[in-house]
Amino acid sequence: MRLSARVDYALRAAAELAAVADGAGAGRTRPVTAEQIARAQEIPPKFLESILLQLRRGGIVHAQRGPEGGYWLARPAGEISLAEVIRVIDGPLAHVRGQRPEQLGYQGAARALQEVWIALRANERQILELVSIADVATGKLPERVSELVADPNAWI
Repeated sequence: MRLSARVDYALRAAAELAAVADGAGAGRTRPVTAEQIARAQEIPPKFLESILLQLRRGGIVHAQRGPEGGYWLARPAGEISLAEVIRVIDGPLAHVRGQRPEQLGYQGAARALQEVWIALRANERQILELVSIADVATGKLPERVSELVADPNAWI
């Protein structure tokens, strides 16, 4: 699985916003500026601005202009999955040559590849929809994720 820098930065920015909110996203506390997020997560500020715009358009964050302005999560962080953020930034989770796996047509000995790509997407989706921004911000990952990470082979 490859995640773009945009997705990585978007997830980090969302986690930063969740950490600032009461109870890791239970409600809006105060807007956080893009500059504060960029500094806290070491994200290039101009790049972050365009990512935050995408997140705003995708309904993940709200924004307010002005001296008291900034960004905050549009919903509680526990209701925002990693999968949702990824889809807002990069579109569908799994593509093969720019197409969704169910749209591919394999022939002969390669026919089973389509099912492999669909299974891969389903597995990826299962984890990314299970983990919320609040889970990341608090460091309390779901048990299924912790089990997978506990396997030493997962790290190589």
